[in-house]
Amino acid sequence: MQITNQLTDDTVMEELGRRLAHTRLNRNMRQDVLAAEAGISVPTVQRIERGRPTEIRSLIRVMRVLGLLDSLEQAVPQPLPSPIEQLKLQGRNRRRARPRAPERGGDEPVPWRWGRPDPPEQ
Repeated sequence: MQITNQLTDDTVMEELGRRLAHTRLNRNMRQDVLAAEAGISVPTVQRIERGRPTEIRSLIRVMRVLGLLDSLEQAVPQPLPSPIEQLKLQGRNRRRARPRAPERGGDEPVPWRWGRPDPPEQ
């Protein structure tokens, strides 16, 4: 079954539970072993696999043990900056460094002029 917005919350939880149980069985792992590795109880694993309410932390622990936690990055990607934020950030990115004037203590940039030799390397 494909998980879509049209499904009820209970149906989505049941499908997730079925998928997690299927993944556990494909890895030839018993519920008690999964529970021990995840640091949760066997009844919690059973609740998750039945699609019953559980703490999100327990679900994350089960997904980590089953090697599925990386999948959350695809499910909930990091939001991109808004166009306004991108414009603000553009002005802050440096594109080149300026040489410093040694005669002024190195605190101010050297104004460049045509015909002026390059400042000595430091």
